[in-house]
Amino acid sequence: MSKVTESTNETKTKALKILIVDDSLIMRKNLTRNLKILGHEIIAEAEDGQTSIDLYQSLKPELVTMDITMPGMDGISAVKRIKEIDDETNIIMVTSHGQEGMVMDALKSGAKGYMLKPVTPDKLREAIGRIFPELAGSVEEELMDE
Repeated sequence: MSKVTESTNETKTKALKILIVDDSLIMRKNLTRNLKILGHEIIAEAEDGQTSIDLYQSLKPELVTMDITMPGMDGISAVKRIKEIDDETNIIMVTSHGQEGMVMDALKSGAKGYMLKPVTPDKLREAIGRIFPELAGSVEEELMDE
């Protein structure tokens, strides 16, 4: 688990406390970098579904980014379990092309959105903006505020 402190720069948007769930270290680092560009705080990372459930229960993040395919418990099963804990949870599935059926299963299980890899700040902003409309805007606006 890694804890990241909030930026000292004040932005016009609220910084979300986010849990990143992906079995790929490279993908977790990419998500962390891009979410920090948008001004959000990464409160923890998990490599599998079971760890994500444990971290969710203890940390109560405002948003979870969840990979679908992971060893052990997959992302769809983790979404179902997290939704049992907190029906109001906000989960965005992060997936590869060709996993459309799994994305539909995840959405039916309670995920509130999805985005396709590769992850960019613009894609993240759009996916987050669908769940948190007050945070919708352009990445250029965020970069100009820094």
